[in-house]
Amino acid sequence: MKNICFLILFSSPLFAQQNLKLWYDKPATYFEETLVLGNGIQGATVFGGTKTDQIYLNDLTLWSGEPMNPRMNPEAYKHLPSVREALKAENYKAADSLVKKIQGKFSESYAPLGTMYIDFPEKNISQYYRELDLNQAIAKVQYRADGNLIKRQYLVSHPDKVFAIHISSEQKGALSFAIRMDSKLKFQVHSTTNHLHMQGTAPVRADPNYVRKEGNPIMFLADKGTRFSTDILLQSTDGKVTRTDSSIVLTNGTEAVILVSMATSFNGFDKSPSREGKNDDSLAQKQLQDASLIPLKSLYARHLKDYQKFYQRVSLTLGGKNAPELPTDERLRRYATGESDPYLEALYFQYGRYLLISSSRTPRVPANLQGLWNPHIRPPWSSNYTMNINAEENYWLAENTNLSEMHQPFLGFLENLEKTGRISAQTFYNAPGWVTHHNSDIWAMTNPVGDFGNGEPSWANWPMGATWASTHLWEHYQFTQDKAFLKDKAYPLMKGAAEFCLAFMIKDPKGNLITSPSTSPENKFITPTGYIGSTLYGGTADLAMIRELFLDILAAQDVLKNDPAFTAQVKDALAKLYPYQVGKAGNLQEWYHDWPDQDPKHRHQSHLYGLFPGNHLTVEETPTLTNAAKKTLEIKGDETTGWSKGWRINLWARLKDGDHAYKMYRELLKYVEPDGVKVNYQRGGGTYPNLFDAHPPFQIDGNFGGAAAVAEMLVQSTATKIYLLPALPKAWDSGEVKGLKTRGGYTLNMTWSKGKVQNYTLVKQGGGTVDVYINGVWKKVSVQ
Repeated sequence: MKNICFLILFSSPLFAQQNLKLWYDKPATYFEETLVLGNGIQGATVFGGTKTDQIYLNDLTLWSGEPMNPRMNPEAYKHLPSVREALKAENYKAADSLVKKIQGKFSESYAPLGTMYIDFPEKNISQYYRELDLNQAIAKVQYRADGNLIKRQYLVSHPDKVFAIHISSEQKGALSFAIRMDSKLKFQVHSTTNHLHMQGTAPVRADPNYVRKEGNPIMFLADKGTRFSTDILLQSTDGKVTRTDSSIVLTNGTEAVILVSMATSFNGFDKSPSREGKNDDSLAQKQLQDASLIPLKSLYARHLKDYQKFYQRVSLTLGGKNAPELPTDERLRRYATGESDPYLEALYFQYGRYLLISSSRTPRVPANLQGLWNPHIRPPWSSNYTMNINAEENYWLAENTNLSEMHQPFLGFLENLEKTGRISAQTFYNAPGWVTHHNSDIWAMTNPVGDFGNGEPSWANWPMGATWASTHLWEHYQFTQDKAFLKDKAYPLMKGAAEFCLAFMIKDPKGNLITSPSTSPENKFITPTGYIGSTLYGGTADLAMIRELFLDILAAQDVLKNDPAFTAQVKDALAKLYPYQVGKAGNLQEWYHDWPDQDPKHRHQSHLYGLFPGNHLTVEETPTLTNAAKKTLEIKGDETTGWSKGWRINLWARLKDGDHAYKMYRELLKYVEPDGVKVNYQRGGGTYPNLFDAHPPFQIDGNFGGAAAVAEMLVQSTATKIYLLPALPKAWDSGEVKGLKTRGGYTLNMTWSKGKVQNYTLVKQGGGTVDVYINGVWKKVSVQ
């Protein structure tokens, strides 16, 4: 039988499903105050102004550049022996210098498509209200202008691939506005009676915002780059529609619908968007034409049915006294003073799920550093795929918060990386398998970055991107139990990443396998002679990721049983890995030697990978090492940036310390003023008025990491064990959650009161047997 659940039932309080909204009593002035919408590829950032409504438009596939040459530094591997010789001689300064010869180009940048403006003549504004309803993925604005009620509703539809705006006036014939377009890219705008058409091209090069060198950092070429098209249609049942050369105008209407369609010529990471690209013009026009034939009521209904089948899988209600009904930015300010607000805490969790649904539905094009929403032609850190934590953190909530489909763009992206990564493994290391480094982009760039020798090795030369990312493949299998996926897609990619690791490692003087060269992402060590360096051998982070991947390979082979020779090779190497070391301070040692960090409170904690997101360090089975990990976190302290704080909350949850995890969750929600024109990088992380994560600047990984941590506090799992409320903070004394997923393929509903589980259900397609830890007792549960 299937879909039959095992149920334990006690008396429990009843929790009503909350209607979660972000809302404000004024328009947005800055990007960090806006309401964002998306269908997984097309995005809209709504300011909600009354004189002018400014709306940023984005397409997830619009990037600078074209397919890169993976053989950009074909003899880089020849410098590897000299780096290893320098390390063998303990000459770390020489190693830092020599390893720069093993570098390539920087990544390309995610580009803004354009800005849509809707200009209104209204005056004497009052009763302003703006909201984003998470249950509907619909934004709303309403206000009175000279006493007349104006309403606007916005959505970005996945089924119909358009951005739709419905505008209405309470008074008949009192609605007037003009629509115009602009872009920071090369573009042209044309108009017909009720239609605007914009075409343009992205740059062929956009240097990272931190690169300072001679020449223009933005380069356009007439015959290269990704093309884009945007079509806007104005529909009105009354009123007069006219046009200028660059705008369309409605006068004296009562209601109107604006449909916006976007498309690019991107046709895959390995195809030139200029020579082999899709016809963006015809795609945008067809999407618009098809949507224009659908009544607005049907378009809304189709949007809701599509979106809610994902969003409504999970609900969370936390008991306790809520804040007064305040605008979201005011709630954040109040919360920062120490006040209780379980509604806000649940809102932040569900907002993370909302953002993932909205930004990650494009095959092989995952959410980037800003998810989908970017107004900058040189966005912070190129808004790329930063593979030493950020790209992976974006997907920590995909499986456990029941959004497995949203994981697919990242998993598919790994298939692209594997193709270029095999060439990078050959040309940079003379190794088999595949590799990727610190940064990537839509063109699946896998080389070490640094602009051929200008990059700091602590970030530029880190080679464990494929190792880390490949563990997501096994995680997807563990939550879905999709054996065909494991056999046909996941295992070949995992094996390729492991093949690189096996070839890349060397033996230390004691016969242990270590990496060389090695770095610990973006951190530096201090040698006994006082040298501050980046490059050494046998870094703990490298070996933690390799250990996790090797364990995943062996677990996958317990299922597949189709690769015995490689299994034996991995098992042998796993036994020979240089073991974890506990330093003299009781910390988990980050470096091969017990050396101090240049920055003991550094934001990265990559060497704790085995605790989280890895699974091989646990409180139950490796207490000495998890105690050392805890000491490391205590030394680092709690004051860190957005994505790092999201990671640390998960680490404290894995340590089963719910109160410390909750303390940091509150700090993650610390109110941060909008950046405005200039980012203040020194003021620390937190949350902007629109709940965007403040790194600063905005990076979406903190949102995703924080949301994942909430689930991690409520349930943790292995393939055969489920821990209920493993890190429940005292502040969440009572609550209810529905729809969380666990490893082994189970779906959990649970209610708790006074810190104890009151009832729970487990559901699994096809049934199974699992050990459940509930209220301090292990119970064997059969789900049939």
